[in-house]
Amino acid sequence: MRLRRLPVLGALTAGGLVLLAAGPAFAHVSVQPGQAEKGGYSTISFKVPNERDKASTVKLEVTMPTDHPLASVMPQPVPGWDVKVTKTKLAKPMEMHGEKINEAVTKITWTGGKIEPGTFQQFPLSVGQLPEDADQLVFKALQTYDNKEVVRWIEEPEKGAAEPENPAPVLKLVAPAEGSDGHGAAAADDKGEDAGKAASGDSTSAAEADDDGDSSDTTARVLGIAGIVIGAAGVAFGVVASRRRSA
Repeated sequence: MRLRRLPVLGALTAGGLVLLAAGPAFAHVSVQPGQAEKGGYSTISFKVPNERDKASTVKLEVTMPTDHPLASVMPQPVPGWDVKVTKTKLAKPMEMHGEKINEAVTKITWTGGKIEPGTFQQFPLSVGQLPEDADQLVFKALQTYDNKEVVRWIEEPEKGAAEPENPAPVLKLVAPAEGSDGHGAAAADDKGEDAGKAASGDSTSAAEADDDGDSSDTTARVLGIAGIVIGAAGVAFGVVASRRRSA
């Protein structure tokens, strides 16, 4: 019995080690979703989990990439949190929609709220126009706890290398999908088409339902008449049988 238990204990121990090793990888500040289309606009969120058992996260600072500045960065309000957007003058003006942009957002800071132990918070942003000549954007983040501890998520992951201890959030950039204009127009058209199909399907279903209802009514009427006839025949049979007995 002891020999049989050894492989089981070994497997459980190995599984525990794997879980311990994988645990920290899911606990760092990350950007969701992990990828977006080049040259378009996207809504992303910074997911911030609380890694401490006896302290709460009270501040998040995210530094925007300076090698590929983003002309449009708009934070979505987060209940209980205040947001500060910091802009910096660009050394080289950029052009967007035919207009020259002389400054860009370089940092966003959220304060005033609290992420309790065992919970996480998401901080959404609308960003664009995403570069077409890059494969990823790196957002360095600082997470501050109410015990004054600051965790610096600033290490840029390297391709083919192990994940660093404090990796920075990375947004991968991919080629645009066929038929996409970067603003979700194609998706809207698809939704409209699907809605039309759904409406057509609803009309067809309603018609079929009406037909089924008419068939059901007809069947019910036939069965009702048949029941009356059978009932009348039964009464007549009973009368004739009674007379025969009397005779």
